[in-house]
Amino acid sequence: MAQQVTPELRQWLLDQVAASHEPAVLIKALTDAGWQPALAERALEDVLRPSTPGAAAGPAPVVSNPALPGPDLSNAPVELDAGDRTVRVIASLQTPRVVVLGGLLSDEECEALVEAARPRLARSLTVETQTGADALNPDRTSSGMFFQRGESALIARIEARMARLLRWPAENGEGLQVLNYRPGSEYKPHYDYFDPDEPGTPTLLQRGGQRLATLIVYLNQPERGGGTTFPDVGLEVAPQRGHAVFFGYDRPSPATRTLHGGAPVIAGEKWVATKWLRERTFT
Repeated sequence: MAQQVTPELRQWLLDQVAASHEPAVLIKALTDAGWQPALAERALEDVLRPSTPGAAAGPAPVVSNPALPGPDLSNAPVELDAGDRTVRVIASLQTPRVVVLGGLLSDEECEALVEAARPRLARSLTVETQTGADALNPDRTSSGMFFQRGESALIARIEARMARLLRWPAENGEGLQVLNYRPGSEYKPHYDYFDPDEPGTPTLLQRGGQRLATLIVYLNQPERGGGTTFPDVGLEVAPQRGHAVFFGYDRPSPATRTLHGGAPVIAGEKWVATKWLRERTFT
């Protein structure tokens, strides 16, 4: 039977949004009632879209949910307080939940991270979903390394800033990873959450639960290429030194539309720092 948004359902959804309920909660309510996740998301998007022909669409309602990591955009801020630094809001999407942030790191901090990471680089690995172990993956052709959480004053300062900006405890984050992409290097589209259907996932979840969000910080600006792509919504974020892109996924499902990748570097090289946020303390 086709799933349709009745007038009663439309009004209920509008009432819930007006009451500041998180869109993910409403999507879950629809899926619990038998809707397919993708159709539930589309139904919510259609309800929030202006119905009058020619009407200008207002800003999408952005609801703050402290149960998930992410910047507080509930009052449509232009800038965010990250403790020791003010960060600019450049752009945001609600579905998927993507926020482009300006000036998260200073030029000096970007350079310091690159220099600290450079001697420790090795071919990047990915999680082997069958076992939960790390393995080489031909889809990921970068070099990288991990800092231990809080291993230096620089790392501790950056992690504290991220924790305040994203309203998520520093201890719930994996160690900061720095990656280097040379010409031709890329990371083909993928999801960052751990697929619950894979046999290695229970092992991965033991260290801090499921991943809930990703923060990618650009440490330099390549000459050409190297953007962060979101194929499901046709978005590409250009790498700009000190800027960052945050995206959250409230459940481990393609319905979050957080498929993303690192486009090939065409000229120059790209340096990024990635922080993954877990449900609880990462060990």
